[in-house]
Amino acid sequence: MSAPDPKDEIIEHMQALRAFAISLTRNSATADDMVQDTVEKAWTNIDKFQAGTNMRAWLFTILRNTYYSSRRRAKREVADPEGSFTATLSEKPAHDGRLQMADFRTAFAQLPDEQREVLILVGASGFSYEEAADMCGIAIGTVKSRVNRGRARLAELMKLDENEPLELTDAHTIAVVANGNAAA
Repeated sequence: MSAPDPKDEIIEHMQALRAFAISLTRNSATADDMVQDTVEKAWTNIDKFQAGTNMRAWLFTILRNTYYSSRRRAKREVADPEGSFTATLSEKPAHDGRLQMADFRTAFAQLPDEQREVLILVGASGFSYEEAADMCGIAIGTVKSRVNRGRARLAELMKLDENEPLELTDAHTIAVVANGNAAA
């Protein structure tokens, strides 16, 4: 004779689960949702239940953990019933970054090898001017000069004004083209 399926035993504890959920939430609709979540979690993790142990205690533990997880989550959420906060949110379209990235790649490919090399080392890889100079076997001043000329040429090829912000979605690209001392 085989052991009974633990999934069948879950049904026996539904009323007790609901009563416990109501005592925690003080709201029957929320309690029903929590019981449903508990049963779903128990069902999908039934292989973790050890046969011969207390199914009721296992289910109550799942329900309790679900309740406290939802409480922690609720503390991080912002109430916005009228949607006024949500209406102020926006996201930059992803296609803008892809288009600008394609422009950047085209412009970057037009730079002399020496300028591309130092822009990658200093701008994208985060090496200091000194480290880049050591790697390339050139003077620090030469690295700084190549970085500045490369950035200026990129801005020219991409038709960027001095005061115009560069808004690419790729952080490494921003670091390469950005004005100022990258990892100096």
